[in-house]
This record gives sequence, C-alpha cells and structure tokens, in this order.
Amino acid sequence: MQTPRPASPPSKTKPVRSSRADDVYAQLKRDVGEFKLVPGDRFTENEICERLGVSRTPVRQALVRLQQEGYVEVLFRSGWRVLPFDFDQFEQLYDLRMVLETTAVHRLCDEGSGALKSIQVDHRLLDELNNIWLVPPDQRSTDTLQVAAWDEAFHCALVRAAGNAEMTRVHRDVTERIRIIRRLDFTQQARIDATYDEHATILKAIRAHRGDQAAMLLRAHIQTSQAEVRKITLHQVHMARLGPSAG
Repeated sequence: MQTPRPASPPSKTKPVRSSRADDVYAQLKRDVGEFKLVPGDRFTENEICERLGVSRTPVRQALVRLQQEGYVEVLFRSGWRVLPFDFDQFEQLYDLRMVLETTAVHRLCDEGSGALKSIQVDHRLLDELNNIWLVPPDQRSTDTLQVAAWDEAFHCALVRAAGNAEMTRVHRDVTERIRIIRRLDFTQQARIDATYDEHATILKAIRAHRGDQAAMLLRAHIQTSQAEVRKITLHQVHMARLGPSAG
C-alpha cells in the first residue's frame, strides 16, 4: 500500500509586478500630465536617473516608449525634449471622441428597443455619475484636479456603460492621448461650473431615454471643450506648471 502524498498547498496567484521601466514610464507620463514637464523642456537621461534614483537602462526604455507615443523626442548629443502640442492631432482625436460618445448615449437611451434589445447597460455606472454630478450647487467640488479627474471618468463611464468592449477600448486610448490638453480646460472656475451644469443636463436626458437630445447636448459639450483647446497658448501651459496661485 502506497503512502498517500500530502496534499499540495493551494496555489496562490502572485500579483504581476511592474518593471522598473514601467514605473519610470508612468512617473514621466504623470510629470507631463501634471505640467512638471511642459512642451519645450529639455532634460538628460542622467537628470532623470538622479531624480528617480534608478539606473539608465529603465530610464532609456521608458523614454523610448514615450517617444513612440509622441510625448518626447531625442536630440542629437543633447538629451531629450518634450514635444510641442500637435493641435491638428488633437482636433482629430476630439472628432473621434465625439463619434464614440454620442453613439454610446444613443445606445444607453435605446436600451431594450428594436435592434438594440440585447444591450446590457451598466446602470451602476450611471448611478455613480448621478451621485457626483446631480448635486446642489453648494455641494459641488471646487478642486480643479478632482473635477478634471471626475470629468474624464464621466465620459469614460458613459461609453463603458453602453456595453461595447471595443468602443470602450478605443475611447480609453483617445482619452489617454488627450488627457494633458483637457487638464488645461479646468484652470478657470467658470469652466468647472459649466461642466457641472452640462453633465447634469446630459444625465437627465439619458434618464428620460431622450437619445437625440442627449447626443445633441453631449456634442455641444465636447465642441465647447474642443474650442477651448484651440485657444491654449504656451503661456497657459507654463502657468499651469506654476499652479493655481500663479493666476
């Protein structure tokens, strides 16, 4: 009779750890998004190594990745430079964003009707948006960074709630690429107030299943933001680096 083997301990799935290059990449991207590095800034790999306390290999890997994504460029024998904004590309990305988001709100409003009977709307996401944006004026946040993050989450949640994974993936990529420029749209209190008002009217139209109205309101909302992007100057970017007190 064979001695039974002891039972193997249950396997534990180890969380995937990011590499040092991933960490450097994420930090540098945050630096650009938070205007610690702005268009035209020059720096060397050694400066990044010293600031982040890492070796040159992960820094070089991170910078090459950022170069491929159009954030930085390498300068011959003189380090790296943060690239100027490509406003023509931003225009195209905003147009794509408008198509994706207006399509999403139509799907949200047409849930269970006609050819869209199979749509599974994530109502939990819509409820979370209602809790943030449908609040009395005296309960609105005045924290520009918080509102900017909530604004991005609002638009992403509308697309996610519509239940199309491929639309969500493409929209997430567009959102990532325009994040830096959208942050500049929340340096003035008037834009924050307008964002609350416009998000609220969009949500109310969706709740009433008025697809055409919701899409029209959303399109106007995005076009306003797109128009603000066209006005952005390098001076505004540098002022954003200095923070709200610089205004």
